[in-house]
Amino acid sequence: MPQSPDFSSARIDDALRFSFAGSWTIDGARALQDKVEALITEARGAAQAVFDLGEVERLDTSGAFLIDRTRQDLRDWGIETRFERVRPEFQILLSEARYRTFPELPQKRKNLGFEIAADVGESLVTTGRDIFNATSFFGEVIASLGRTLLTPSRFRGNSVIFHFENFAFRSLPIIALINFLVGGIVAQRGIYLLQRFGAPTYAIDLVGMLTMRELGVLLTSIMIAGRSGSAITAELGAMKMREEIDALHVMGLQPIEVLVVPRLIALILALPALTIVANTAALFGGMLVAWGYGGITPENFLTHLQNAVDTSDFWVGIIKAPFMALVIGLIASTEGFNVTGSAESLGRQVTASVVKSIFMVIVVDGIFSIFFSSIRF
Repeated sequence: MPQSPDFSSARIDDALRFSFAGSWTIDGARALQDKVEALITEARGAAQAVFDLGEVERLDTSGAFLIDRTRQDLRDWGIETRFERVRPEFQILLSEARYRTFPELPQKRKNLGFEIAADVGESLVTTGRDIFNATSFFGEVIASLGRTLLTPSRFRGNSVIFHFENFAFRSLPIIALINFLVGGIVAQRGIYLLQRFGAPTYAIDLVGMLTMRELGVLLTSIMIAGRSGSAITAELGAMKMREEIDALHVMGLQPIEVLVVPRLIALILALPALTIVANTAALFGGMLVAWGYGGITPENFLTHLQNAVDTSDFWVGIIKAPFMALVIGLIASTEGFNVTGSAESLGRQVTASVVKSIFMVIVVDGIFSIFFSSIRF
């Protein structure tokens, strides 16, 4: 049968010795609170207080929290405190369950209009800070690339090949499958709508131009942002948490040159190659659907496709790909270096990396579309 929590005190000059006994656990929570208040009352006017836990039988988190909170309250009053005869397991519990204050949560604004304006302002400030950080990071990457070009021995070819294999070859099946399905869907919807006008073969124009100019590179970039971009952020963030990036600094190595540049080069090489695969898969899917759903034979599909698209349609998609790869790599690396050392921070930065990358990929695609339209390419 556990004993009830108890304490006794003995005053010697200006010092007080508190002897704790019994079970300081959650079962006697109400009694514990009363004991602590009595303990604080006893300590008034003392210069020192000794917490003797030698007779404590059981101690749990609630008891440890109350004892440590009392100790800190006495210290705030200028009373010197210390523990004596503490069992090792109790010492660990007192350390882990130590009393601490928490920052007050900001008051919720009551004016809806002010709240919306404040949220918009915070978003603009955050966006501006992100653009500044990304620009600064891009400058460091350019400097590292320049050093690599001036000193070819610094180029890490093995790392580039390893990441290219990871980004390109391992992404191949899912990118080919997604674009195959999207090509088929576009062909089906195109044939369904154009049949009303007696021109189902024009669905081939739709599939060809849409795939090569927009969908192939856009879907591939979004898939790479979700798969490879998040992986880059997670890898760099985990290295930041394990202080491996600090270790590189100590060894005299530049983390951007060692970790970021090979990944960026591999991504810039992988995305155009994957775009070609995506275009091929989408056209193949469109051809099969046109054959099965619209009765357009593969021979007629390929003949009409040659007349519907030209090399400029192909190059529009390929030219976009390296720029989208650069955007994805920069955002993923920046977010990886922004991890602050906890698993929660790592998860938050990975999510931010994917969201920002997909958003910027769509923005870049829109800018290129306007540019190519303006120069009639």
